[in-house]
Amino acid sequence: MDEQAFLAEKFEARRAHLKAVAYRMLGSAAEAEDAVQEAWLRVSRAGAHDIENLGGWLTTVVARICLDLLRAHRSRPEESLDGEEPTPAAGARAGSDPEEDAVVTDSVGLALLVVLDTLNPAERVAFVLHDLFDLPFEDIAPIVGKSVEATRQLASRGRRRVRGATARSELDRARQTEVVEAFLAASKRGDLAALVSVLDPDVVFRGDAAAVKLGGPAVARGAQNVAKLFLGRARAARAAVVAGSPAIIVDPRGRLLLILGVVFRGDKIAGIEAIADGEELRRLGVAGGS
Repeated sequence: MDEQAFLAEKFEARRAHLKAVAYRMLGSAAEAEDAVQEAWLRVSRAGAHDIENLGGWLTTVVARICLDLLRAHRSRPEESLDGEEPTPAAGARAGSDPEEDAVVTDSVGLALLVVLDTLNPAERVAFVLHDLFDLPFEDIAPIVGKSVEATRQLASRGRRRVRGATARSELDRARQTEVVEAFLAASKRGDLAALVSVLDPDVVFRGDAAAVKLGGPAVARGAQNVAKLFLGRARAARAAVVAGSPAIIVDPRGRLLLILGVVFRGDKIAGIEAIADGEELRRLGVAGGS
């Protein structure tokens, strides 16, 4: 077996793990698959003849690609929700592997993905690699470009935010449902002040690639900006619980368009994640109507 064939075999044996790493960092199966494919292109060009720990090296390559993508997302300008009539979410990506997808989504709930999306890119990478995949800080530090101690603090900050959001989410689900319903009611009647009142001042809205294609923004920050996105736009939306977390389902005429995952800080909405990718929707157990 020549070196390229050997490398391809070893890479495929680790593909599911690499996709799991990328999915937790990026929150999108489509982007995770793209990141893994980019990793293969880089690896196949570089070769692996001098690499002792191939698995660790591949994880590092994927992590660097994900960090670049996360930073690129952060640099995108905020966009308006105004646009053409949206089209339904796309179906599953061709060539997806159900067994691989099951590995990717193991223990990754909607709440965790939304909370992770509130971390800055370096915090997210440090937290995911250390707390979810047990990589030592000595290996993570070069990826994020920080000292070992600074990397340790990045992961610690991420950990505190994730634990805090998770603990708060369990305190009063009924109250959270009331807030989501108040948010929807304010949106439907076009009441900007009421929308702002249920949002955390530092609320962050993010949309996946499919949601952006529907006319939404990739990112919006701050209560005023996020409130304006939803002003008068919730006519086909309803409160729900998806994967055990507060959410909003948008299904005009009974046809699923997207879900909005919601994360709370206290009794205010601190994060909204728009998910329209068909594969992601099915993974979360949400199915469209006829």
